[in-house]
Amino acid sequence: MDYLTIVIIALGLSADAFAVSVTNGMCSCHINKKNAFATAFTFGFFQAIMPVFGFFLGRTFSDFISQFQHWVALFLLGFIGINMIVEAIKEYRHPEGCCNDHNIFTAKNLVLQGIATSIDALAAGVSFAVMDINILSAAVFIGAITFFCCSLGVMIGRRFGSLLGSRARLVGGVLLIVIGLKIFMEHQIQL
Repeated sequence: MDYLTIVIIALGLSADAFAVSVTNGMCSCHINKKNAFATAFTFGFFQAIMPVFGFFLGRTFSDFISQFQHWVALFLLGFIGINMIVEAIKEYRHPEGCCNDHNIFTAKNLVLQGIATSIDALAAGVSFAVMDINILSAAVFIGAITFFCCSLGVMIGRRFGSLLGSRARLVGGVLLIVIGLKIFMEHQIQL
């Protein structure tokens, strides 16, 4: 597999992480370089490490993993999205605490998002096991491209979040649920 193909795969795998990064940027009133770096690093890390795990799991567990990856993504992103919608409703009812009390860039939240958006990378790693591919170079490309895309995504979201004001968290929650549903539906269509 040539490097151009790996770059294209990496861009495809990073699409969900990019969308979630935009959502994170939209839903926070106080974004700094540390938040953008934490998001990009976490998502890049999980996008890089999951193909390696998938590669080593190989064909033995590929059927089992592919059966449940869409459920995991739907559950995690749906849970985070519903939580964001509930917080948006609370903010709407009590706007005085809008931005100060909520930090969406917590380690727990970023790890959950990182896992949810990288399940497809795990499956890609399983398919890499049957190809003639250097998994370490592929993982580095996937992680680096995801890091770049997610850094950009947080900044784009920040720009849109300031335009949307207090409605950004509601929009972000809905977007996360839609992304989870998209991953779930893509798997259903493949069946």
